[in-house]
Amino acid sequence: MAGRCRVGGVVLSDQEPALELGVQFRLARGSRAKFVTAVNAAHLTYTHFIYDCAGMARAHQWIPLPRRPFLTFLHGIEVWQGTAHPAQVLAADRANAILSNTSFTRTKAADLTPGLARASVCWLATEDDCPPAYTQSASGPPRVLILARLDEAAYKGHTELIRCWPTVRASVPNAVLTIAGTGPAASRYQQLAHELGLSSESVEFRGFVPEADMPRLWAETTVFAMPSRGEGFGLVYIEAMRHGIPVIASIHDAGPEVNIEGVTGYNVNLDRPDELPDRLIRLLRDRELATNLGANGVARWAEHFRYSAFRNRFTRFLREWIGG
Repeated sequence: MAGRCRVGGVVLSDQEPALELGVQFRLARGSRAKFVTAVNAAHLTYTHFIYDCAGMARAHQWIPLPRRPFLTFLHGIEVWQGTAHPAQVLAADRANAILSNTSFTRTKAADLTPGLARASVCWLATEDDCPPAYTQSASGPPRVLILARLDEAAYKGHTELIRCWPTVRASVPNAVLTIAGTGPAASRYQQLAHELGLSSESVEFRGFVPEADMPRLWAETTVFAMPSRGEGFGLVYIEAMRHGIPVIASIHDAGPEVNIEGVTGYNVNLDRPDELPDRLIRLLRDRELATNLGANGVARWAEHFRYSAFRNRFTRFLREWIGG
């Protein structure tokens, strides 16, 4: 499509272009005023606008009438929680076309704003089209990884994982829970682990993990667990699948749409406290089961969640929207 259309971009936060895509980008470098100004200037040249989230789509209201048609993505809590910013919801509702990252997000968004039910579903993807070149490490202790920001909202599943970890360790004494990521709630989770008598050898807080160190961390991981209550999609689930690691998500959000129960992992009911430790213990004890579910995950990623799969469905939608 780029060969037949003039394509440009405006970036709000980046200080430098993140990728060399052969497309001219204007950088606002964190300035909302510059972002809106650049969007307005683009209105003089471009016929269609695409915003990668409803928050960005708010800029479209500042374009003079008549406004160009625009599309926005819906990604989750920005539009499907009661605390969603009204301006974001309004911007999404005014869009000429809407893409939702999952059916779950679309349903939740429509519960808040019925007009968002017209969104088309377009699953996201990893940035890669090939699985990693390395294989999982057979040495080292069985390891459960959660990779997520440690927010005060506490919906990612950190609390549930830490609370169930004494039960897991009773059955798998050498199991390690690795918590990777930073955020304002880090000290609170560390305190919880301390109160439960969990040593730094059984629950390790890695903090921020540089991208260069992630391959080794994935290679050491037996199970990826992020039993969240608030995922609109969960990009990290498909990244785990790409690495051949079984996933534990929850039934309370979009997890089951991405992670297939009993095929690529498990989706637990957090209101049944025994389910999470049971599934963790099952996978940590049975390496063959974990390997098989991980292999199923690679196959699902390759079919639906690698970059080219996203490119094909997104391009198909754009052809229909712009061509129509």
